[in-house]
Amino acid sequence: MGYLSFKKQDVYCAKNKGLAFTENIGINHTVYFIRINALLALLVFLSINLSAQSFAPVNKNATPEAKNLLKYLYSISGKSILSGEHGGGNRFLDSTKSISGKYPAVWGSDFIWSGADGGGQKVVNEAIANYKKGYIIALMYHQGRPMDNPPYGFKESVQAKVTDEEWTQITTPNTELNKKWLAQVDTIAHYLKELQDAHVPVLWRPYHEMNGVWFWWGNRPGKNGVQKLWTMMYDRFVNYHHLNNLLWVWGANGPRDIPQDEAYSYKGFYPGAKYVDVLGTDIYHSDYEQKDYNELLELANGKVMALTEVGELPKPEILAAQPRWAWFMVWTDFIWKYNTRAQVNAIYSRPETISLGDQKWY
Repeated sequence: MGYLSFKKQDVYCAKNKGLAFTENIGINHTVYFIRINALLALLVFLSINLSAQSFAPVNKNATPEAKNLLKYLYSISGKSILSGEHGGGNRFLDSTKSISGKYPAVWGSDFIWSGADGGGQKVVNEAIANYKKGYIIALMYHQGRPMDNPPYGFKESVQAKVTDEEWTQITTPNTELNKKWLAQVDTIAHYLKELQDAHVPVLWRPYHEMNGVWFWWGNRPGKNGVQKLWTMMYDRFVNYHHLNNLLWVWGANGPRDIPQDEAYSYKGFYPGAKYVDVLGTDIYHSDYEQKDYNELLELANGKVMALTEVGELPKPEILAAQPRWAWFMVWTDFIWKYNTRAQVNAIYSRPETISLGDQKWY
């Protein structure tokens, strides 16, 4: 609410903008008005101003490369969006190039322990090679249950359940399951250390989609739930292994109410600003709900935001309404299975979309 001075000829314009006036309006007459869309205007104002600020990495000992990468992400936030492609070595990068004429700017891979040796060294070697080509590196971890032995079956372990008692043991120091969990994350830390030695910064995204019901770490909100598991890994990697090349990406799933496939509101699963550099969400089925974007925008409170996985690419009008996404990451073969050539080109041809070689952040 406020006071403004209006001329008579301005009245018809003001009505169309959602303003309510007193009936008698004369030249330079000061009127009391209520802007019906004031809340929307305030949200836009806050979004613009929050996107202008930046935060240092949550790890105070972050490497120069990690600092520079985060600084770059803030520099494009609200202005541009990095294109990304996940998985399959480099073959989906080539698929993107074939369709759009461009390679994505972000390359993603996964420490999923599905083979005899887990494939960790292959991930490291590919990450170093692609970093040298100019790609930004994003890595995740489909962790098997600590009570299981590798190789971890996806449905049999990664998507299997743990009881409340087992969860308590996993998150309680010196229990047998906690020791097994430590052995798992220490193995991954070894590979991430190789990347640190090679001066490769990593967008590190563990325990993704934790607000969903489909992973063993999922659907456990609160301080003793996945928030605790996240801070345990953060402490182990940062304070024990001294992994300083990581930017910590908290990647939830877009909230949804599909029976037996639910994903819940973000807030209860967020470990807090002191443990997270980037807040993201995974979106499938074109579920780019504006209310979910606004919820994450509020939770981020000025921090970088990203579409950490997508199935169907967002339409240009979605990105115009949701400008704070710093990158999108298409999941594996979804680039051609669930997107038409026209959809891919509509996004890659936008002047706001950054592809490999368009900009240098280092």
